[in-house]
Amino acid sequence: MPLTKISTIRESSSDELGQRLKDLKQESINLKLQAVTGQLENPARIRQVRREVAQIQTIVSERRHASAKEA
Repeated sequence: MPLTKISTIRESSSDELGQRLKDLKQESINLKLQAVTGQLENPARIRQVRREVAQIQTIVSERRHASAKEA
């Protein structure tokens, strides 16, 4: 699965981002398990997942700070 562009992440709703984050964290757990058992086919995917998780968390944080400034 290729990396998601940051513009696509920014266009997503908060609910969609929350679900995507949950899915990515589960995938990360599965990839780590595969790495430990020697069944991992694409080691670069671990880095891709970590990066996308960080991007989503950054967007969520930006939105949280923006809404706090408005209030």
